[in-house]
Amino acid sequence: MNTVGYRGRLAPSPTGLLHLGHARTFAVAAHRAVDHGGTLVLRNEDLDPQRCRPEFVKAMFEDLRWLGFHWNEGPDCGGPYAPYSQSERHEFYVGAWRRLRDGGFIFPCTCSRKELAEAASAPNDADDEPIYPGKCRGRTDAAKFEEPRGVNWRFRVPHGEKICFTDLRAGPQQFIAGKDFGDFLVWRRDDVPAYQLAVVVDDAEMRITEVVRGADLLKSTARHILLFRALELPVPKFYHCELMRDEAGIRLAKRHDALSIRQLRELGYSPQQVLKSTATDLHG
Repeated sequence: MNTVGYRGRLAPSPTGLLHLGHARTFAVAAHRAVDHGGTLVLRNEDLDPQRCRPEFVKAMFEDLRWLGFHWNEGPDCGGPYAPYSQSERHEFYVGAWRRLRDGGFIFPCTCSRKELAEAASAPNDADDEPIYPGKCRGRTDAAKFEEPRGVNWRFRVPHGEKICFTDLRAGPQQFIAGKDFGDFLVWRRDDVPAYQLAVVVDDAEMRITEVVRGADLLKSTARHILLFRALELPVPKFYHCELMRDEAGIRLAKRHDALSIRQLRELGYSPQQVLKSTATDLHG
């Protein structure tokens, strides 16, 4: 294939050791970048200072290289859209927060966790965040805040609007704002931008044309489309990989140390064996 300007990305978060599910997603991303004759970007999503640790950053680079992945831009090799670690990109997120504030898309939220737990309705997906009950939704004092810190900030979703997109693997998707997901966090009171905002800003700033990630983020894509639209940014294409699960049918997470790439390496598995075990989605 000859798609000029294709830009894909690997975007691991160093909150634990990478596992087989990550290997599958990253293998698909790398394969599609090569298949399109494009550029592959490595972004270190070390956004959360409480959960991200230097030893996991080191392990991330080692494991990705051991698996044989090659990227054209990243924290280790630079590139035209540096920096490539989210912990160094705070000013980009603040700029986006200001645009959302000035456009009336977000509101300050002072609800406590206890209030949210007592009032919020459960989402359809048990892994997803609860639907925000709307207590602070009507606030109109956003313009008074010169900076985001000190309160949570939520995106005011257009209730009842159908957010539609076509996933390159899973096909047509549709989520209803206010029903499938509610007013979602874009900034935390401890001055950490939420994943939802950071990933949209970074994908746009780094000119990503196709996002490859796990199917657990299908619903989040609807949130991201709303943010792309509010910030007047181009929306990339999306390819959501099938999730890998353990023998009990539970999808892999970083708590599955037995299935971490690091553990498999120590047990004597080769990169080829590890990648072969994840290959069902490579040509999907």
